[in-house]
Amino acid sequence: MQSDSPESPELDLDLILGDPGIRTMVCCGAGGVGKTTTAAALALRAAEKHGRSTVVLTIDPARRLAQSLGLTELDNTPRRVAGAAGDLSAMMLDMKRTFDDVVLAHTDPKRAEEIFANPFYQAMSSTFSGTQEYMAMEKLGQLRARDAWDLIIVDTPPSRSALDFLDAPARLGRFLDGRMLRMLLAPARAGGRSVFTLVSASFSVVGRAVTKVLGTQLLADLSGFVAALDSMFGGFRARAEQTYRVLQDRETAFLLVATPEPDAVREAAYFAGRLANDNMPLAGLVLNRMTTVSAPAISAAAARAAAEELTSPIADLLRVHATLAEQAERQAAEAARFKLEHPHVPVATAATQAADIHDLDGLRRIGDELC
Repeated sequence: MQSDSPESPELDLDLILGDPGIRTMVCCGAGGVGKTTTAAALALRAAEKHGRSTVVLTIDPARRLAQSLGLTELDNTPRRVAGAAGDLSAMMLDMKRTFDDVVLAHTDPKRAEEIFANPFYQAMSSTFSGTQEYMAMEKLGQLRARDAWDLIIVDTPPSRSALDFLDAPARLGRFLDGRMLRMLLAPARAGGRSVFTLVSASFSVVGRAVTKVLGTQLLADLSGFVAALDSMFGGFRARAEQTYRVLQDRETAFLLVATPEPDAVREAAYFAGRLANDNMPLAGLVLNRMTTVSAPAISAAAARAAAEELTSPIADLLRVHATLAEQAERQAAEAARFKLEHPHVPVATAATQAADIHDLDGLRRIGDELC
């Protein structure tokens, strides 16, 4: 739906954070837009201002969240934030550890050891495309199942595209449950005959092509991996679908985070449309790192004109003001474009910070500004 006005409703984040009916908040956006800081600031505010038992899950390898929360490190287990005036825990996703935990929970110890020793599993659990997003879904499902917190805030992976968080788990689930892996599993169920003998006999050209492309050793590792995980394949897809349904219910609030730059705003607009198509509840958009000027009444053009008439240091200040004012105008235009395309999506803004956020007081300032 289009609107002639770029005005959008104001995003009331305190209303969302204090709502006991909201149990999960998912901060989404392209990489590098400030999702981690936003997630941490909102988690801290939920715990301190609204008295909610909160856990924040980050997938930030730079460990900025741990530093800002006053923790020496974060790992795959929630840790209490001692400096918070409320019940706040934090953790950082370890995708290999999460994958290992899934294996241990759904197979016997002997089979688990076989899986852990398989080279294909070792590569897949650490670097395979989509594994991080899938394991973020797994960890969210585990946290919800524990029912130990009023609110779970998820900082999604720093992907090139925000949509990877929604799409990658389904892609990985299809891979783990796909025809190719079932084909490779068939020899293990055929009386122990060689995978290459049976594949070549059954599929001839296809089997030889697969062997040629993948290589004998990799195909053997893959076949062993598939055979070891046979009892778990249905579970991967079932759990992904279950968590997907959690994301669609009204106990979840998606929060888009973007910077006021063309690519980031375009990504946010596309993601907003995708959430609507998938019936997922979008709470609103945070436009992060907005440029502010100390004298907004002085336009960029007026500042540049005045600077031409002066030779004092004031002229340099006017030129700096003009540059910032032009940047603010460009950012305002990007914000207006999003509001025009999505007039019913509430919007909040946060100004560019003078320095990186590195402690709880910095997170509190961000929370105050957003709310």
